[in-house]
Parts: sequence; structure tokens; C-alpha cells
Amino acid sequence: MRWSPHPLTLRQLQYALAVAEHRSFRRAAAACRVAQPSLSAQVAQLEEALGVNLFERDRRRVLVTSAGAPLLERMRRIVAEADDLVDAAVRARDPFAGTMRIGVIPTVAPYLLPEVAPALRAAYPALSVVWVEDKTRVLRDLLATGEIDAAIVASESDLGDVELAPLGQDAFVLAAPAGHPLSKPKRLARMEELAAAKVLLLDDGHCFRDQALSLCQRVGADEASVRATSLSTLVQMVAGGDSVTLLPALAISIENRSGALSLRRFAPRAPYRTLALAFRRGSPIESALQHVAATLRDAYQRASIAPQR
Repeated sequence: MRWSPHPLTLRQLQYALAVAEHRSFRRAAAACRVAQPSLSAQVAQLEEALGVNLFERDRRRVLVTSAGAPLLERMRRIVAEADDLVDAAVRARDPFAGTMRIGVIPTVAPYLLPEVAPALRAAYPALSVVWVEDKTRVLRDLLATGEIDAAIVASESDLGDVELAPLGQDAFVLAAPAGHPLSKPKRLARMEELAAAKVLLLDDGHCFRDQALSLCQRVGADEASVRATSLSTLVQMVAGGDSVTLLPALAISIENRSGALSLRRFAPRAPYRTLALAFRRGSPIESALQHVAATLRDAYQRASIAPQR
């Protein structure tokens, strides 16, 4: 630990990070709400203190130097830690105040957030929730490094050493285009029927793909050669083709609002995923996160019983 004054400030680090993000001193100054000459002077002082040029500058663009890139990454962590320090102090006074960063996977975000975000605002008016949408593996890493406080994920995924507060089960539904041999909306589906069909799935990286693929492999179903990047794209591809897919029930009311797909619930022991709020073991705000999970659980139950096509 050094006790002599540091030759740099957190504000200088913030300015440098803004320049790195926007690749422009003018846009960085606007984002930081400061005059450009002041920001430029502070960044120059930071570079002088470090003895390293962080940026290449010309009239057309700003580039991060090879020497500056690892330093800016460390600055990112330092500023994040400083933000956490401020948040921790706020939470020490009131765990439901300050900012809470919650991740959410793409196959849940557009369907659940409209229901749960207002519920959280109503239950915890002093709490500011920042939502981070990304795939499971990215959220797992962000959770491990402390960049988010919790994440709404499928508990069947590889999440590492985390605590899980279940929110509810999300059943899988068989979706087929009109006229397809498996388009029998009045009959419950069985997974074995997929063995005779081409099944469209999401692209790599989605945990929903991994779960659906495992189920398909279990019954010998063939995956179509084309993959979708989102559930919305998946629905459009199925509706206009001759393949079928599996959809989470949570997404049905939005993705099949036009009624283009024939949907079939599965017979007893239907496949499903379990949605849960994941957070770090020993988190200093574990008690608050359990209360948040309870609010999310209630909101999820309301969303899951909404009318679905």
C-alpha cells in the first residue's frame, strides 16, 4: 500500500474511458458533460503521469494504442470498483437504494422485463435497476467479476458456483407451420414425434438452444442446417418453412401474436426450463436479492398465466 499522493484521479480515468468508448474527444466530452478542452487537458495529464500515450490522435479519428489498451482495461476495473464502493455505502444504509445491476438472457428479456421492471419499481422506489441483456456465459463471467449483482437465467445451464433463487418453470411448446404433419393443435405433443421432423434451433451460445438440442438428440430428431439468432427470427423461419421448433411458453403471447404457428403443449412430463435469479455466494446484499427474487417470482407468475395463443 502506498501512502503518498497518486499522480492521477478517478475523474481522469473516467475521461480516458469515455474517449476509448466514443473514439472521439468531442463525443466523450459531451457524454461526460464537460468542455472538450478541459477533458483533453485531463487526459493529457493522465498520459503524462503514466508516461504512456493512451491514444493515437489525428483530425479524423482517435485510436487506442497497443500500450494503452491493457491500461484502459485496468482503469475500467478500478472505476467499476469505485462505483461498487459508493453503491456499497448506499446499501449499508438501505439495501434497497442505489443501483442494482441485473443480467437477463435474450430468450427471457423481451417477454419478462415488461412485467417485472414495473413490479420492481413499485416495490423498491429508491432502487435503480440497470438491466444487462446477454447470453448465459457472458452473464456468468460478469457475475463472477462483480460487474453485475445478479442474473435471470435458466438454472439448467452451467452457471458456476452461484446461489439460485427459483422464479418458476417455463414449459417448452412444439411450434409448427400451418399444414405441417405435426400441426395438430387439439392433441398434446410427445417428444418422440420430433424424430420424423426437421427441427430449427437457435444459434450457438444460447442456453435455450443447448436445452432444446439435448431433448432433440434424446429422441433422434434431426436439426435443420440453418440456425436463428433470436426467438423472433426462429418463429419467422418456422412460419415460412417446413420445419418445426421448440418455444418457451413465456414467449408465445408475443412471438405468436399473429397466430402464424400451430402450437401444441406436451403430454405430462413436458420439457421445461427453470428460471432463477443467480447471484454470488456470500454476496453482501444476499438478503436484498432474496427479496428481489420474491418480487420477480410474483411478477413471473403473473406473466406466465397471461393468455397465450
